[in-house]
Amino acid sequence: MNRDMLLVDGLQYVNWNRELFETAQRSGLSAIHVTIAYWENIRETLENIGNWNRHFINHADLIMPVHQADDILEAKRLGKVGIIFGFQNCSPIEDDVKMVQILHQLGVRVMQLSYNNQSLLATGCYEDQDSGVTRFGREVIKEMNRVGMIIDMSHSAEKSTLEAIEISERPIAITHANPSFFHPALRNKSDTVLRALGESGGMLGFSMYPFHLKNGSDCRLDEFCQMIMRTAEMIGIDRIGVGSDLCENWDYSTLEWMRSGRWTMGVDHGEGSAANPSWPRQPNWFAGSKDMLTLAQGLEDVGFENADIEKIMGLNWLTFFEQSFSGSSR
Repeated sequence: MNRDMLLVDGLQYVNWNRELFETAQRSGLSAIHVTIAYWENIRETLENIGNWNRHFINHADLIMPVHQADDILEAKRLGKVGIIFGFQNCSPIEDDVKMVQILHQLGVRVMQLSYNNQSLLATGCYEDQDSGVTRFGREVIKEMNRVGMIIDMSHSAEKSTLEAIEISERPIAITHANPSFFHPALRNKSDTVLRALGESGGMLGFSMYPFHLKNGSDCRLDEFCQMIMRTAEMIGIDRIGVGSDLCENWDYSTLEWMRSGRWTMGVDHGEGSAANPSWPRQPNWFAGSKDMLTLAQGLEDVGFENADIEKIMGLNWLTFFEQSFSGSSR
């Protein structure tokens, strides 16, 4: 196994500080897609971007922004972690399609069309009825295609996801989810979605979040890697990567914010148990970014060749970003 391979994590939600930046840098990660908004409106999102700009100043020896795919290669050359801004919901654009270009100009490169609930753009995976991509959603997809912002359907419902794949003129991503054949969580994806994603040139990032895993926190590394092998056989080795969905350094109130936002006065316990109000325990083979190479070793142990391990661990995301981050002339 090449221990100097390019490493890319397709999704993390971490309460960053210098110690955690140092951990990510030591892990060998050259790029992380970081969540900078869930339910925030445009003003709150701008505040989050401003805070990240201070991170780039205060921790310039460890991190750098990624606006183009080449920035990931530069981050690797410099021994830094490239940071890709992304939204797990469409709330930052509010009801104005013009915000897509403005936020892209500020560095945002990924946006989910919905987060669990119905949004102005598409249906989330927790709704009983999936009405698909809305009229507004079609216009936003067109604009995201134009400027070079990736459409992410990780938390979206099935019909909406299939319609987004069909409507988008560029391949979409599911940055952090697993196949439902592995574990039937609401957020995991059916064979139908996975095949459509693969056939359209999209990307799936495998999640290590316990609620998306067979046997939860007790999921074994070999089981996870065998699931990756089966998915590669289904949709192709070039269509898969890592999207760990790592959540670190948050208290439980943040988990409530993720699930409940502003849409309910109560608490939506989501995939967790109301009797156990806490973050789920990570599987012991992936406690954080430091264990990226443990996953790579697991892939080797179940029979993946070195070239394919390098694709899964980072090269596939790099190729996808090369195709996705450039704007069009339309």
